[in-house]
Amino acid sequence: MNPTPHINHDAVLRARVALLGSGTLPAREEVAACRVLAQVSPMAYLPRLAEALYEYSRQEFAHEPGTALALRAEAVAAARRMCDLEHGRTPLLLTALERYRRQLEGMDRPEELASVDEEMALLGAGGRARLS
Repeated sequence: MNPTPHINHDAVLRARVALLGSGTLPAREEVAACRVLAQVSPMAYLPRLAEALYEYSRQEFAHEPGTALALRAEAVAAARRMCDLEHGRTPLLLTALERYRRQLEGMDRPEELASVDEEMALLGAGGRARLS
């Protein structure tokens, strides 16, 4: 754990216990735990945060496209951070961008779609990669 005065060590402990506990966490709780832990162990928790944010957007906010879009944008930001830390994580970013792109497509936002397509092409996805 990185020593820093801004980390709430009780929150870190609670988040670790939540993720390690038996049973399946609700998406909301997994996102909350991963957000905390990504601050202290980004290499370990940023990929999990990106995935948890997508699942949360899909499970809880399918009927609220604006909120789902914001969560997917946060997933893209987490994936970008991970790529900055470890350059071999481009597939994580491409997956997050494709999921974000699908949400934009469903909301009919062509300007933002073009930007995402451009970023994906720069990453070597050939534009519209079909990732899960």
